[in-house]
Amino acid sequence: MTSALLGIDIGTSGCKALLLSVDGDVLATSTATYGLSQPHVGWTEQDPALWIEGTRKAVAQVMEKRSDVELICIGLSGQMHGLTPLDKDRKVLRPALLWNDQRNAAEVAEITQKAGGLDALIEQTGNRMLVGYTGGKIVWMRNREAELFAQMRHVLNPKDYLRMVLTGELATEVSDASGTGLFDVKNRTWASALIETLDIDPALLPACFESHEISGRVSAEGAAFFGLPAGVPVAGGGGDSVIQTIGSGVIAPGELQTTIGTAGILAAALDAPSPSPDGRIQMFCNVAPSKWHAMGVSLNAGGAMGWFRSILAGAGKGEDLTFDAICSAAARSPAGAKGALFLPYLNGERCPHPDPTARGAFVGLTARHDLGDVARSVMEGVVHAFCDMHALMKLMGIEGTLVKASGGGAKSELWRQIQANMFECDVVTTEGAAEGAAFGAALVAGVGIGIWSDATEAAGTLKVLTRQSANEASRTVYRKAHGIYRNLYPALSESFSALNDPVFAD
Repeated sequence: MTSALLGIDIGTSGCKALLLSVDGDVLATSTATYGLSQPHVGWTEQDPALWIEGTRKAVAQVMEKRSDVELICIGLSGQMHGLTPLDKDRKVLRPALLWNDQRNAAEVAEITQKAGGLDALIEQTGNRMLVGYTGGKIVWMRNREAELFAQMRHVLNPKDYLRMVLTGELATEVSDASGTGLFDVKNRTWASALIETLDIDPALLPACFESHEISGRVSAEGAAFFGLPAGVPVAGGGGDSVIQTIGSGVIAPGELQTTIGTAGILAAALDAPSPSPDGRIQMFCNVAPSKWHAMGVSLNAGGAMGWFRSILAGAGKGEDLTFDAICSAAARSPAGAKGALFLPYLNGERCPHPDPTARGAFVGLTARHDLGDVARSVMEGVVHAFCDMHALMKLMGIEGTLVKASGGGAKSELWRQIQANMFECDVVTTEGAAEGAAFGAALVAGVGIGIWSDATEAAGTLKVLTRQSANEASRTVYRKAHGIYRNLYPALSESFSALNDPVFAD
């Protein structure tokens, strides 16, 4: 029998299961997809039953592919910030409010005011309360769905709901807890004074572990439902945006990680917490207990490319216009896309502009632009957003001399090259990083049972697969384009706000 670690990631569009050998080799993967609901503009919700059924399918498929493995530990990951409300019997009260839900701006303002202002809030948690964080959703339910709120006894993030179904335990870990906005990141514990100030019952929040710690074992019920051996230990795991850093091997100062998934993430591992003065860069606990995690999140990255492809398909280009075909067209356009710029704020924005009313925009279009130019402007717009975040990190003393690319967008050689050119440094991919958060979850599980002594040793096992270096010839055009790009949001923000008038609602 081959000893194996199982990583499970509850994503926004599907659940991924991954088997990893104790030598660090990916043995098998499987993904089960599901949908989400957008009942109103700015709202995104999901039935937690979809996560459980997706997990059941993905785990069954991956275990069938490698029926010869002996499962020795399970690691969990998932989309962060999602509010899963449970009653006294641990039954789901309503669809979960997801990470990119934008409904609770008024509640965020209320929380900030009650905390004593932005500076006082950052002092208590290390972060501003962003729209989308779990804390704002709790207050939203209290303000807007009082009857359901009165029945609520537990609040779990998505991966922790899976943990409950799998093991029977109510628990979370420090990285996902950081994203609630109710966590003291510096001291790695719940921000009890803030929770009391907001009149939130602390019993709503689960016990919190370090990410590598064993937080439960597969119960008899979980074993029967998921087809797994009872008693297998389950590690704390990590929020997807954080745990992906170990999956890319980002653990040392000077290394940056970019993730192009539905959202876009720029992240760095730190040896000490160093909160952003205005909270626009998020400061979370790392999955390594002696490290922290600085992160900027754009709500729109690969999702912007998916939107663009869907527009083309709807215009008659056909469903066979693949991601690769769009990238090929974009590759025929020069750096700077002949002066076309794209603001990727299709679902509002979080960083560098915490603005749920932000809108997407093409600027600089002329009659000479073709499909490839517009496609390239979409790809470049996502990387311009990364560079905006990097500028904020530099103000915190976080430099980047190497970028490790991950997520679905990292499969594109062109997108990696655009990153190398704009960041003006090498961009690499590492073995396993393309597998996303499920790979990181399996690594953390390995640390949890002693396969690797710590996260640094686990990250050090990853081999470099590809490398792109900066093209000096594009430096001038990208510096010029980025200067123009950075001026566009301030110039258009009032118009974006006006366009969110209910008269334009569907």
